[in-house]
Parts: sequence; structure tokens; C-alpha cells
Amino acid sequence: MGGHVRGHDQAERVDTELAGLRRLAIVDELLTTLVDVLDLREVLTRVSEIASRVLSHDAITLLVLTDDCEHVLAYGIADVAPAGTPSQHAVPDGARHLLTEPWEFEILDDVRADAPRSTSQLVAPGQRSLLRVPVRIHGRLAAILAVTSKTPGIYRHADVAVAQRLADHIALALSHQRLAEQAREAGELRTRTAALELLDELLATLVDTGDLPDVFDRVSAIARRVLPHDTLLLIVGLPGRRRAKLYASSGAGAAAFPDEYEVPPEIVADPDWDAEVIDDLSAHPVWRHEEGAKRGYHSCIELAVRLDRELVAVMAFISFARALYKEADLLVARRIRDRLALHLTRGQGVEASRRAEEAMARALALESRVRALTEELNAHSGYRRVVGSAPVWRRALTQATQVAGTETTVLLLGESGTGKEVVARFIHRASSRADGPLVALNCAALPEQLLEAELFGYERGAFTGATQSKPGQLEQAAGGVLFLDEVGEMSVTAQAKFLRVLEQREFQRLGGTRVLKTDARIIAATNRDLQKAIERGQFREDLYYRLNVFAIHLPSLRDRRGDVLLLSEAFITEIGRSIGRPPSGISRQAQQALLDYHWPGNVRELRNILERAAILCDGGLIEAEHLALRPPSNPPAAPHPADPPGDLRTLERAMIEKALRDARFNKSETAKALGLTRAQLYVRLRRHGLDKHTL
Repeated sequence: MGGHVRGHDQAERVDTELAGLRRLAIVDELLTTLVDVLDLREVLTRVSEIASRVLSHDAITLLVLTDDCEHVLAYGIADVAPAGTPSQHAVPDGARHLLTEPWEFEILDDVRADAPRSTSQLVAPGQRSLLRVPVRIHGRLAAILAVTSKTPGIYRHADVAVAQRLADHIALALSHQRLAEQAREAGELRTRTAALELLDELLATLVDTGDLPDVFDRVSAIARRVLPHDTLLLIVGLPGRRRAKLYASSGAGAAAFPDEYEVPPEIVADPDWDAEVIDDLSAHPVWRHEEGAKRGYHSCIELAVRLDRELVAVMAFISFARALYKEADLLVARRIRDRLALHLTRGQGVEASRRAEEAMARALALESRVRALTEELNAHSGYRRVVGSAPVWRRALTQATQVAGTETTVLLLGESGTGKEVVARFIHRASSRADGPLVALNCAALPEQLLEAELFGYERGAFTGATQSKPGQLEQAAGGVLFLDEVGEMSVTAQAKFLRVLEQREFQRLGGTRVLKTDARIIAATNRDLQKAIERGQFREDLYYRLNVFAIHLPSLRDRRGDVLLLSEAFITEIGRSIGRPPSGISRQAQQALLDYHWPGNVRELRNILERAAILCDGGLIEAEHLALRPPSNPPAAPHPADPPGDLRTLERAMIEKALRDARFNKSETAKALGLTRAQLYVRLRRHGLDKHTL
């Protein structure tokens, strides 16, 4: 009897498994029907049709996350009616856990009874049971599929596999849709670029045929094809810069504008001002008192026209409509402005106009090159990403881009942790040596003899333990770049040998007699003041001038505070991939604390602090108490001139001084107490100016 029961149970399990497989096979029929469907409403309708055969439901809802992950687009289908236009909703508090915590499915027997997790505002009216599963693309949550029924308690664990299979097919349809959208956006960009090129050609032909005021109406008509406006004004400054004259105008209401204006001081006070998009002139602090606002104009794009960095005119597109223009319209407006600016340069000669146009093109090309290199490097570089928009940081990247295409030796200067290796990789990636190796060597991490062995290589028997020959970093960097970090810590002996490399491009391995050639490009970096090191006899003056061919100063994080939050977001994203529960964000209080901190350790310290905070917050928001931010420390009474500010450097110096005193200035005992070799101790003694102590 017992065997009969067990056989019966086994048969039931087999039947259940077969039924489940048949349900999944029916769902897989959906794949062939979704191949060419790009409208999510049609996708959802077909999903409902297939699901009605294997999964009882009265409604299906697809919640697609927006790019900011703060809203969802809700596609709904109920009672087999076609899916309608999606509606946008803020992500409810009850659904936040679905965005920040790992999950595979949720089943609610009664939506009404489980109000905190039901997110009822996103469920069709009258629905009781709910089964929802995530829709992921490349492992990231892209949408949530919710299957609901008017009958309570209808869904079981056996239904989860069916819902997940439906979600897989929807993910494929979403991917197809996004690829189609990207193709459409690329097509629109090509069309827009072609329109801009045509616009530029038309304007060039028109402006070159006569005086600008005489053809300004035709200029406005051409520009209106890509940038709608009711009136176009060009106001040119008069000598003294206090008054300006209406140089040219177009539009039905242009005749009502006065011929001369008082120049608002705000316009000339900012030498970096270039353009502004105004939604309502009547609410603008400067222009609400001017003629445009008085005559009922609202929207405006206002642009500076500069010659040799001097503001010579203002160009304005104005419209009676409110909030007509977007930031994206500035590209077209600047194109028109730049063409008209060339006309104003005629008084300074045709050659000056040509140089201005070429300089503008080079600047745009250089900016585009910096942006492209940044994106390319970020795609390959892990956490060593090029992040930031501060002018001082962008200036350093621009200099790096300019020097990258040459074979010039580069010297990177700046405090510890400012991103010198990141910029070195940026230069390598932008150079003709990008396919060659980038070999990095930290001169402070090795004692003198080992540094020379690593740099130049050695022959068998060159010293005890050299059982076979080994090529040095100079040989390994052939065809690429050798990055020497903390070059200021290199011993004087090694400096003399390395000077020969820079002067004659040749060297010898330790213990060898054969002269070897090198074509490695040199990028060096230091956080020390090398000129003061020269005065103290710690650095060769001739080597300094060989290295300092093209110096790039990297700003401290204190000098680019506007990048703190950008860097934080990039680090949080990167850190989140390596820990089990990535943080969901940074609270406002924590953001303000990061902005207010003095950052002695710069970008490196920022990442370390965020990594610790990401672990402590355990998947939630990073709060201010998670940040290990230390108050500014008082500098020592007589700081060494070569020491850059920083808590870690000060702490290391204090530890070494204490160990020296405890060992009565015995170097061997001091090294042993600190867990260092004697050679490593001497490197640190020189770094802190403590090498003058005697036994």
C-alpha cells in the first residue's frame, strides 16, 4: 500500500512538472510574436493574450523606470482591453525596496490587506491578488511586471516561473525598443547636423554678399527654419562700453526698439559670460526693465559676441511665447552668432576673420577630443575614471590632450591623490602610442638599488640573488609610455643614470656592458617642490629641466569643489559593483558635509571615505555619520618645506620621529620598530627631511 501511495505522489509530481513545462512552452511562443514589435503597448497586449492561456489574470501592468529612477511609466491592460497611453508616476515609497534591494518575485494574496507594499496607486482598480517580477536588462532593473486578479489568493509559487519567463521576453522587447530609439536619435542628430551645415553655408553666402544690416531680414528668415523667433536683434557696443547701438534687427516689432541702450554693468562684469536662456524676460533681474519685456516678449536666447575676448556685441533671439527655448537650442544659436561675428571682424581685416574662425574650429575640435577621450578611457579604466567639469580640471585635460599627440616629456605636478596616474593614462590613450604598453613605476616604493634594477634591468650575477637576466621597465615600455610616479624620491645616483636616458635615449642594465636603446615616452609625476629640492641638493637641476618640458599642474580637490558630488556619484556606482548591498544614494546632509570638507587627501581620500561609508550604510542612503571626515589638523610648528599638507604625511613624520627618539637615532632599530627595511627607512627619512639625524 505504501509503495502505491509513493508511486501515486511521484506521478503527480511528474504531471505537475510536465504541466509547468507546457506552460513555459506556450509562453515561449511569445518570442516569435515580439521580434518586430517596438510599441510597448502592443507588446503588453500580446503578452496578455499569451498569458491568458497559462496564467489567470484580470490585468497586467508594466512599470518602466525612467533614467532618473525616480519615476515610472505605467503601461496597463485590463479585462483584455488594448493598452492605452502610459502615465508617469513618482516611485511610491512602498516600492522603493524594489529599486534598492535584490529580489526575484513578490506575491500578495490581497492588495487591500497589505497596503504598505501594495503600491495600490499603480494597480488597476478592483484588483486583489498580485504577482510581480523584475524585468532586467544586462542585470539592471529596467521595469517591473505586475500580474493581478480580482480574486484574492490566486497566485502560487508555481506561477512564478511563468511570470519570470514573460519578463524575459519583455526585456528582449525593451532592448529592441531602446535600440530603435537610439537609432532614431542618431538619425535626428545627423539630420540636425546636416541642417546646421546647410544653415552655415546659407549664412556664409548671404553675409558675404553685402552689409549685415541690409541683409539681416534674410538672415533672420534663414535662422527661423531651425530656431523660431519673433524678433532678432544685434546690439553693438560703442566706445567706452557704457552705451550700445542697435546695429541690425528683424521682425514685425523690431522697429519699436530704441537705437541706443545703456549697457547694464552685469553684462560686462563677467568675462566668462557667453550665453543665457531666459524663460520670461518680465521676471529677469536685468532685462525686466528693458524694452523687450515692456513690449510683451517673454522667451529669449541672449549671446555674447566677443573679439579677442572683448565683448563687442550682444545677439538676442526673442519670442512672445513663454519658456520656448531649451539649452539644446544654444548649439544652433551659437552657430548663427559665430557666423555673424565674422562679419564684425571685417573692419579688422579678412585675415583676422580667418584666424578667428580657425581658432574657434580648433577649440571646438579640442573640446570634442577631450570629451571623446574621457568617454573612451572611462569605458576601460575601472575606478580610475576621468570625472569632473570644473574649469581648472578641464584646463588640465585640455593641456593633456594638446601634448598627447607629441613625443614631449610631460611632468605632472600636484598634491598627493589629485589623479596624476589618471591623467597619465589619459595622455597615453590620446597619443599615437595608445596600442603600446603603459608601464608605471613608483620611485618612492623601492629602495635605491632595487629601483635601479626595476628601471634599467639587470644581468645575471649583477648582485646576490640575480640568478638570471631580467629586462627593466624601460625595455618593457618600448613603443609605449613609462610613467614614473613620485620621481622626486629617486636617489641622486639613479637620477644621473636616468638623465642619460632622456639625453641620449640609451642605458645599460645593472652588471651589463651592452648599450641598449629605448624609445619609451616619459611621463613623470611628483607632489614635491623640485626647485626647493634642487636648492637642498636632493634633485639634479639638469634632470629637472629635462623633465619639465611640458608641466601640467593638477588642481587639488579643494580647488574644484564643484566636482565633489560628480566624483562621489561615479565612485558610488563603481563601489556598488564590488559590495553585496550597494548604497541607494547620498543624503543631502552627507552631500553638504562632503562639500564643506577640506580634503587633505584629495580624490583618493574621497574614494576611500565613500567606500567605507558604502559598507556602513548597508544598502541605504549614505548619511553624514557614515563619513569618516576629520577636522583640520594643526600644522607642525616647523613644517618641512617639501612636505605637502595632509594628515597622512604629518602622521607618518610624527611616527618616524618618535621611533627615532625611542631607538636613540639608531637607524637599524628604528627600521625594525617600524616594520621597514633600512633602505625603505632612508627613503622616508629623506622625504621628511629627517636624514640629518646622527647616531
